Amino acid sequence: MATFRHVLVATDLSESSQAALKQAIELTRTPGTDLTVVHTCEIPVYSYTPEMAMAPVDLLTPAVDAARARLEELMREVRKECPGAQSLLEIGVPADKILSAAAASGADLIVMGTHGRRGLAHAMLGSVAEKVVRRSTVPVLTVRPPPA
Repeated sequence: MATFRHVLVATDLSESSQAALKQAIELTRTPGTDLTVVHTCEIPVYSYTPEMAMAPVDLLTPAVDAARARLEELMREVRKECPGAQSLLEIGVPADKILSAAAASGADLIVMGTHGRRGLAHAMLGSVAEKVVRRSTVPVLTVRPPPA
């Protein structure tokens, strides 16, 4: 089995992403292996005209604040098993931000969960994991959650 020096795990902070996080922590048990946990916030913009894109309501700040709080809570648990783990909160298109975070951190492995959607659900929602796998220059380990 390959030895990795820096593992980046992407999480959507859901229960289903816990399997990927657990796998990433296991992979970092080798001394000298670093762990970075990344979460991305994407605020969709819906507008029918350019004027509507300039919404007077700040949608980003509350979403980012909530995500930051949940990520910090998650990291308290992660650091019990991996004390040196780092976290990143990125804002933007998830696949793009995961790939840029991997490059910036020097990760040599990306671990992420996949919901395993097929058919119409996959076509409508897309797959962040699939986009990362297709575009990554480093290996990507996808982990499905255990059956319910």
